[in-house]
Amino acid sequence: MIGAIIQARMGSSRLPGKVMMNISEKDTMLSFLVKQLSYCKLIENMVIATTDLGEDDIIVKYASDMNVECFRGSVLDVLDRYYHCAKKFMFSSIVRITSDCPLIDPHIVDNVIKTFKDNSYDYVTNSLNRTFPYGTEVEVFSFHILEETWKNAKKPSEREHVTPYIYNHRDMFKVFNVENSENISHLSWTVDRINDLKLVQNIVFKIDDRPILLDNILDLIKKEPELININKDRIPNEGYLKSLRDDKN
Repeated sequence: MIGAIIQARMGSSRLPGKVMMNISEKDTMLSFLVKQLSYCKLIENMVIATTDLGEDDIIVKYASDMNVECFRGSVLDVLDRYYHCAKKFMFSSIVRITSDCPLIDPHIVDNVIKTFKDNSYDYVTNSLNRTFPYGTEVEVFSFHILEETWKNAKKPSEREHVTPYIYNHRDMFKVFNVENSENISHLSWTVDRINDLKLVQNIVFKIDDRPILLDNILDLIKKEPELININKDRIPNEGYLKSLRDDKN
């Protein structure tokens, strides 16, 4: 079974509680993400993986209200959370999605999954050699590779961010990166800070189509190029860079 695991928690250091913040009158970041993924044709099940902390009880209840399965696990060892979640739900292949990407494009997700299914890769993503915007990241890997990673990954960055052990050991794993026809990696609608949230709120307000696809957003930006200035001061991969500093310590 191909299962999407959405990691979500209230305790974001840069924008606490962001997953439950509204990006429209009807939707929080988390509910909008779930609705976007519901348009994927190749995902067979979807689980929200949160933490054992009391502050994340709200996510568990919210998942229940949305009729989405929920799993609770380690706060910092997200790799351990993913492994036990995938094991419990018997996923043979895992689609990793982070909750800071509410505008994930289901067509991109399906394309990455199809590339994984049609080939003998261990790991497929669209975020190693970046050509897609930040906020459209997808990772797909087998349970076997997840289990091997869970057993062998040691560094804080490898435990917190789930997959670095895989793509940092390309001599051991068959890794493939899906690329866009045009490099538009300078764009970002990942929600890390308040200005990122404001950009996403603007996009959702101005686009009526559901799901919202990459092309919809690009068309909007062509018409209103000033929108990308809303979060122009963003720091790409801020969380991962912090983890790399923790590795050195």
